[in-house]
Amino acid sequence: MTESDGAFGGRVRPSGVERVVDVRLSTMHGEFLAIGYLDRESADEQMVLVYGDVEREGALTRVHSECLTGDVFGSKHCECGDQLAAALDAIVREGHGILVYLRGHEGRGIGLLAKLRAMKLQAEGMDTVEANLALGFPADARDYKVAADILHDLDVPSVRLLSNNPLKREALLRHGIKVTEQVPLLIAPREENLSYLWTKRERLDHYLPHLDGAVE
Repeated sequence: MTESDGAFGGRVRPSGVERVVDVRLSTMHGEFLAIGYLDRESADEQMVLVYGDVEREGALTRVHSECLTGDVFGSKHCECGDQLAAALDAIVREGHGILVYLRGHEGRGIGLLAKLRAMKLQAEGMDTVEANLALGFPADARDYKVAADILHDLDVPSVRLLSNNPLKREALLRHGIKVTEQVPLLIAPREENLSYLWTKRERLDHYLPHLDGAVE
C-alpha cells in the first residue's frame, strides 16, 4: 500500500487536488481520519479531518479558513479558534462530518503579514473591511474551489454547512456542492472582538443574530 492509498483510495481528479496521504489522528475532540491534499494549481498543502461515514446526505461540514493568530495563539481579536473547536465538537456529537482546513486563507485571503498590518490599522480606528481596502486588497479575497474539489473527492453527496457566512455557501454551490442547510456557528462575543463581529454582520452579511443584545 502506498502513502496515497488507504480508506479513500488515493485518487487524482481533474479538479486539481491530489490526495497524498491519510492517517488516523487522535485529538482532544475525538479521533479523526486526517487526509492531506496537494492543490496542484497553487501548490498549497491542504488538510481535511473526517469523522465517521461521510458518503451520505447532509454530512455536517465546516470549511474553516486558516487563522494562525486565532487557531494557534488564541487571539481574542476574532472568534476563529473558538469556531474551530466548536465545529470539531459538533461533528463528533453528530457522529459523522468533515472539517476542511483551508491554508492560504489567512486574513480573508490576504496573507499573514498583510493581516497583521490590517490588525494594526484596526487598532488605529479602522474596521476590518476598511483596513483590507486601505492596504489595496478586497474585503474578502478567499476562493473556495479547492474546498469544493476536496468534497467532490470525498464523494460527499451533500453537506450541512457549519457557517455564518452566506458567501461561503454560495461559493460551494457555484462549484457543484449541494448544500442542504446552513447551520449557524455562533460564539459568544468578547469585549475585544465585538466591534469586529458587528462589522462582519453589517458589512459582510454574516448571520450573527446573537449580537442583538450586545452593545457595540
